[in-house]
Amino acid sequence: MIMGAFTLRMPKFSIPNEQKPNFVNKEDLEHLCQLVEMKDGGPPWIQMMDRSAPNMSYKAWQRDPKHGPPQYRSSTIFEDATPELVRDFFWDDEFRSNWDDMLASSTTIEECPTTGTMIVQWIRKFPFFCKDREYIIGRRIWESGRSYYCVTKGVPCPSVPRRDTPRRVDLYYSSWCIRAVESKRGNGQLTACEVLLFHYEDMGIPWELAKLGIRKGMWGAVKKIEPGFRAYQKARASGAPLSRPAFMAQINSKIGPEYLRFLGDTENLSETQIASTSDKPSGRNIPKLLIFGGAIILACSLDRGLLTKAVIFGVARRFGNIGNRL
Repeated sequence: MIMGAFTLRMPKFSIPNEQKPNFVNKEDLEHLCQLVEMKDGGPPWIQMMDRSAPNMSYKAWQRDPKHGPPQYRSSTIFEDATPELVRDFFWDDEFRSNWDDMLASSTTIEECPTTGTMIVQWIRKFPFFCKDREYIIGRRIWESGRSYYCVTKGVPCPSVPRRDTPRRVDLYYSSWCIRAVESKRGNGQLTACEVLLFHYEDMGIPWELAKLGIRKGMWGAVKKIEPGFRAYQKARASGAPLSRPAFMAQINSKIGPEYLRFLGDTENLSETQIASTSDKPSGRNIPKLLIFGGAIILACSLDRGLLTKAVIFGVARRFGNIGNRL
């Protein structure tokens, strides 16, 4: 692999390839492809947001499966961006702390130099009234042309014992497809990059309350990613050293377009619909008592599971607005 102006910081450890667990495999790729093509047979996606900034646009959808927490689908389009750099950006744990202020630390537990599979540990910071959270994440990237299918999910890891603090998050799924798309500037050029994300996790709070918080806080959290990506662009263009996670992001398992077509043709699953709703939450399904007492419920639930930044600050903002009106 040609590294150009970049130098590579090698890890201080080496693990034989045959010892790498196969926690992220083709079944995960097939599931992600079904989500991308909307052929997973799940419930309809309900549009909840459509926002834009000068060099970025963002759309989000949400749905409620029969079992498990709410699921989210989003499409983020960065102007003047390549899929390869966006791929490296989201994989680069060393640079992430420059734009993700909830990431306290990241550690690579295992890696496979053949497939690029990694198992990493994240410790995420939370406000003083909530314990920090630990994630053990398995991740791997498949490449088809200039489209990248990136799977990240929570995986078991017996070698890292559980602790009371930080509290481990077990149910976690966050995977995306990165691909070149036409610029929204109307020039017909594939100079923009779309990140199609699918995400869910167990937050440990009432799901209706969590959905309310995410709806209120999502855009505030998302729009901070774009300045972080532009800073990453500048750093890479200036010849900054290539981090180990970014190097691992470039080790991809190749798949052909015929394989992707095979997945779409052979899976006997119904297509998933997309419905459109107002960007403003109606609140019809949330009892007034739950909203008014939400601060108490939230405080009692904080230590039972993961709360994203969107939930924490979104719910807080919502309660503040209600208090002002009262």
